[in-house]
Amino acid sequence: MAVPRKTAMAIKSYQNQAEDLVKSYLLADPFMPYTSVIGGIFLCKLVYDLTQLISTFYIKSYASLTKIQRIEWNSRGISSIHAIFITVLSLYFVFWSDLFSDQQLAGLVTFRSSSLSVFGLGVSVGYFCADLGMLLWLYPSLGGMEYVLHHSLAGIAVAYSMFSGEGQLYTYMILISEITTPEINMRWYLDTAGMKRSSAYLINGIVIFFSWLGARILLFGYMFYHVYLHYDQVIQMHIFGYMLVFAVPAVLAIMNLMWFGKIIKGLIKQLSKRQ
Repeated sequence: MAVPRKTAMAIKSYQNQAEDLVKSYLLADPFMPYTSVIGGIFLCKLVYDLTQLISTFYIKSYASLTKIQRIEWNSRGISSIHAIFITVLSLYFVFWSDLFSDQQLAGLVTFRSSSLSVFGLGVSVGYFCADLGMLLWLYPSLGGMEYVLHHSLAGIAVAYSMFSGEGQLYTYMILISEITTPEINMRWYLDTAGMKRSSAYLINGIVIFFSWLGARILLFGYMFYHVYLHYDQVIQMHIFGYMLVFAVPAVLAIMNLMWFGKIIKGLIKQLSKRQ
């Protein structure tokens, strides 16, 4: 049945108005930080509900979990999706995009940004806000003080970089470390599902070792080296941004080294049991 001409024109008119609203407000540069943060929080809620729905129907062991375990199961679904999204975007900006390339002469690298880079950081801020809220609401069931510290530092640094436009390159470099999150979550899923002695658990441990070494140890070293090479540009940042460039990665690097030590001990222990 054909749509009447007047109805079709009315639908087209509403569609055009909606597109103008999105372009003029939701995607406009002044509103982008706020809409992307709100969108990030909304997406966290959406992924949480989808994880719960899918797990209820397709994961047999899900129903036998405690209430706190189910909440953590669902929240890890959020962190995995966020990790995949922000890792892909970070790799693009750091290694493929011309936005932060030294060959581009349009301004200092420490002050470059784009609508897409702001949007990506905003979604990430929304995730850190949502996840930190869950950590504090259910503390310490979902993680101890080290997780609260990690999320607080990361959220503050990402939010400052998003709103100020400063140091976005270094923010995205650090966010590449989120590539280790899906592997960590998978390890928790395997453990919770009673598969700690499986080959999948061992393979997961090996993958965590190499991804952690690359993304949270070597990449941090590369970031500090990049700061050293571009110190004349870094020093022109606002004092708060300048301090964040050094303080936040330094604290996270120490935490990463501590966790890496535990990863090595756990992997050695697991491999020794296989012999």
